[in-house]
Amino acid sequence: MMRLHNMRPRPGSTHRVKRLGCGESSGHGKTSGKGHKGQKARSGGSLRLGFEGGQMPLIRRLPKRGFNNAAFHKTFAIINLDELNSFKAGSTVGEEQLRAANLVRGHGAGIKILGGGELKHALTIEVDRISASAREKIEKAGGTITLRAARAPQGARVPEEAAAPEESGSAPKTPRKKPVAAKKTSKKKAPTKAKAPARKKPKKKS
Repeated sequence: MMRLHNMRPRPGSTHRVKRLGCGESSGHGKTSGKGHKGQKARSGGSLRLGFEGGQMPLIRRLPKRGFNNAAFHKTFAIINLDELNSFKAGSTVGEEQLRAANLVRGHGAGIKILGGGELKHALTIEVDRISASAREKIEKAGGTITLRAARAPQGARVPEEAAAPEESGSAPKTPRKKPVAAKKTSKKKAPTKAKAPARKKPKKKS
């Protein structure tokens, strides 16, 4: 009967530990199965999975497919407060003024103001986003902030009604309603039998 004190592993399931560095008579050769020199023959020397000697590995050479959030990433042009000191006090600073001053280049999702540096005078700023520290510093200097409405991404289709401006004095366009299809009725009708006139029963004479 099998008890806890007489349990043994199944024969062949356990092996003796492979002893290395015991010479040729150990059965593992002079170099213990590691070959002659090189990185893999040294103690602690190993290569990570997928390493190809420094060249671009296969996993990075293959094209990637599937969903990726990078297509929806928005990049904003970042400007610090100290860069706005070049504008005159009381002037309005928007995208056109920033591009004219070469502070904004390229195309992005919008402009964001960060709180780096100090603003020396009051300005009226029109941007897409602004940090909390930058808002506090602008209001402290006596300036005002106007956040622009979210712009449609590049390449997005704009409906014709929104894209074409309405003529002055013309009535607003109303969307056309699709005509409702009339229900089809069967023209054939079941023939109706003409009812025969009811005969009057003769009265019996008493």
